[in-house]
Amino acid sequence: MARFLIVEARFYDHLNDMLVAGARAALEAAGHDVDVLTVPGALEIPGAIALASESGQYDGYVGIGVVIRGETYHFEIVAGESARGIMALTMDGMAIGNGILTVENEDQALVRADPKQKDKGGEAAQAAMALLKLQERFAG
Repeated sequence: MARFLIVEARFYDHLNDMLVAGARAALEAAGHDVDVLTVPGALEIPGAIALASESGQYDGYVGIGVVIRGETYHFEIVAGESARGIMALTMDGMAIGNGILTVENEDQALVRADPKQKDKGGEAAQAAMALLKLQERFAG
């Protein structure tokens, strides 16, 4: 049994509720303990994961959030930099599943967030668990 931290950027409550539910269900079904931490936005997710990792309390992480394209360039910055930050931590050996949706509109987000449809929260949790298994396999 491992301990996972879901770090969610709580911006779209109804979408986040679905993503967190999917991630939590996947992790708990595998017998893992789960905590949830809320941060202001997707850009804060990698930093929060990095800070949490210093505590040594968690074996893996799932980043959850929704970034919907707007009228400005801000979408590209948030989408790209949050993914880059998570990837950098993953390349340093951390088991992280990226469940940050980057979509054109809310309809796309609803389909991807819903555990009964695409279940991207659950998929991100599965990715984190797969990376943790690889980490354990190659340790020592």
